[in-house]
Amino acid sequence: MNSELEKSLNEATIGLIGMGLVGQALIARLQSAGYRLIGFDIAQASRDDAAGKGVELAPNAQSVAKLCEIVLLSLPNHDIAQSVIDQLTPALRSGMLVIDTTTGSPSIAEAIAARLAAKGVGWVDATISGSSDQLYRGEVTILAGGTSVAIQRCEPLFRAIANDWMHVGPCGSGLRMKLVSNLVLGLNRAALAEGLAFADALQLDAKLTLEALRRSMAYSRMMDTKGDKMIDKDFRPQGRLSQHLKDVRVMQSESTIRLPLTEAHQQLLEKAEGLGHGDLDNCAVILAYDERPQK
Repeated sequence: MNSELEKSLNEATIGLIGMGLVGQALIARLQSAGYRLIGFDIAQASRDDAAGKGVELAPNAQSVAKLCEIVLLSLPNHDIAQSVIDQLTPALRSGMLVIDTTTGSPSIAEAIAARLAAKGVGWVDATISGSSDQLYRGEVTILAGGTSVAIQRCEPLFRAIANDWMHVGPCGSGLRMKLVSNLVLGLNRAALAEGLAFADALQLDAKLTLEALRRSMAYSRMMDTKGDKMIDKDFRPQGRLSQHLKDVRVMQSESTIRLPLTEAHQQLLEKAEGLGHGDLDNCAVILAYDERPQK
């Protein structure tokens, strides 16, 4: 068997570490494209869900790396990613590729990438712009940082996952671009929440207000994805509020300039989290305008 054919067959099996909201959507996308998946998650519920969908479960993260040439990470933050890489290191081999979808610290990602490069292992930060629901439908954009060679190797996976992707620079660039994207996205969501709360204070009908906003120059796509959820108090998570608050804190720590709108947004998110809404969908930021406990 020639080496290129052997490599393509090996890469039909993908390792997935982290099978939460985004991980479950990645499973659906990759399986529909014909990939075999070997996965691990520390949460039993996530493992059970994945096994029910036909994912082969590994006993630990290191076992995933032993069995796969490409390992996909979908983790809450880069402190956890760093810990997982520590677990994987003894099993990593030259020629492997680690693709990280985690939104977190570019500096930590760059340090991990350098560490893996010394072992001949590639690294791509492939951040996903879009909610888990949009990811299920493939209606997301991947913002990827890494070498051109590594990005080219990722393209079949990107085609399976997303309807668009961009190579935005070297390792760490995908994370930096995702932080910029999430800053604008989060402020759009907060602006919509405040607008709907303001309309309520003015005794305007919520559905009529949303329709007027959609038909006016104030329109943003956020009104389509989160407007009805806010009005209907449908806070089933597509992306958790506390997770976005984590991203906002990373924005603040990475920025060399003051971000006054983001400072105000952070305070709003912290208020919502303090009211007990951190595990709800990120559109629950609207509950920061209502201090009554959410049933």
